Amino acid sequence: MPLHLEPDNTFRDALRNQNGKADRPLAGMWVCSGSPLVAEICAGSGLDWLLVDAEHSPNGLESILAQLQATHGYPVHTLIRPPVNDTVVIKQYLDLGAQNLLVPMVNSVSEAEAAVAATRYPPQGVRGVGSALARAARWNRVPDYLARAADTVSVTVQIESTSAVDAVEDILKVDGVDATFIGPSDLAASMGLLGQQEHPEVRAAVEHCLAAAKKAGKPAGVNAFNPDTARHYLANGANFILVGADVALLARGTEDLASTFIHSGSVQETASY
Repeated sequence: MPLHLEPDNTFRDALRNQNGKADRPLAGMWVCSGSPLVAEICAGSGLDWLLVDAEHSPNGLESILAQLQATHGYPVHTLIRPPVNDTVVIKQYLDLGAQNLLVPMVNSVSEAEAAVAATRYPPQGVRGVGSALARAARWNRVPDYLARAADTVSVTVQIESTSAVDAVEDILKVDGVDATFIGPSDLAASMGLLGQQEHPEVRAAVEHCLAAAKKAGKPAGVNAFNPDTARHYLANGANFILVGADVALLARGTEDLASTFIHSGSVQETASY
């Protein structure tokens, strides 16, 4: 039975406000637990987008597939971050059915071009052809998938080093780069300010990238768990933002329970023997 993939339903198009989204920045969260159940809970939260992370989280191909299946059908855009800007890894993620990629550590024009080429079939790129074996084409049940695949994929590249900040204007010019996403934590580290993502110099570098993206007419996002920092970057032109993570919410929530019912003395320890 022929199936249909919506070419105008990528994160790129959501950022262009073509899917009924309000004319506002898009708010999202990290999904790092590796659990499809947790991913599905987050998908129904009302947030605009989720980032399933495989760079710093225990996610392999099987768990990413399960999370794509779990979030499918919810009114949310699911982005996948591979562990590295690698042609083979990106090919595998696309074949799983990932339509939106956030590629980490893109530091130069050549690295941005490589990320885009990995998502395109020849002659435009270098993606390996295996659609008959892949969920992406629903095992060749999507007519003309090979010809239309690039239309169903969005590419966001991550700016998270001083070299990337220096090259951001040229990176934004790369055809096929749909958006940039700034990672203040790694950026701070590359500036010799490890753990100081709120430092004025780091904020200035982030704002420089946001301004460059606005000038280039491409969306830019940023990671900001601190609500005041998030509002600051939104006021300075961020088009999308990550404001939390499943594992962080669970960690802080369970700590609050412990603080309330144990450390406050509300629950007395009793011996059972």
